Amino acid sequence: MSATCYIVGAAPDGDGVRFTPQTHDLVIAADGGFTHLESAGIIPHIVIGDFDSLGFMPAQTAVVPYAKEKDDTDMMLAIRYGLDKGFQTFEIYGGLGGRIDHTIANIQAITFLARHGARGKLIDRNTWATVICADSIAFDATESGIISVFALDGEVHGVTECGLQYPLTNATLTNSFPIGVSNAFVGVRSVVSVREGALLIILQKDTR
Repeated sequence: MSATCYIVGAAPDGDGVRFTPQTHDLVIAADGGFTHLESAGIIPHIVIGDFDSLGFMPAQTAVVPYAKEKDDTDMMLAIRYGLDKGFQTFEIYGGLGGRIDHTIANIQAITFLARHGARGKLIDRNTWATVICADSIAFDATESGIISVFALDGEVHGVTECGLQYPLTNATLTNSFPIGVSNAFVGVRSVVSVREGALLIILQKDTR
């Protein structure tokens, strides 16, 4: 099993942190995400950001401070750090919900990961989102809930969804028409793939 870079941001959904890091994993707090990790009893390896959300620099862990006037968000700084350390699998908490501009920025950040050969997943209690480029993702037969796909580029080519309620074969999706919203699992193994372009995949768990 490959090592995972866990990043926790400051968005409200981050209070649902639920992972157990292993020896070779990396845990990064992006500014205010430190509070969520502290509540979960997890000590990060490093805290990165401008500390405008947290309001102080933690004393018990490594800190990489940045000025508030910068091009990268705190989340993007954490992602770059993880990439520089060689990680290719990222699980990100505290990146959905809260301010919509930050949510969109975090979707762009996991698109950055996909374009650099890595896989990032934004996770909250009942929803996760990922981006794939010239790649596929499979779900086993026990998966349930609502799955939606969206083109992040002007056109995304070769989109295929098999094993879902509404199949799609080698389709072209655009970022101006939401035809990929609200598909469903039907109790069989399913696969979503894209040949060209960045495809956003959002899964909302069935909580009934």
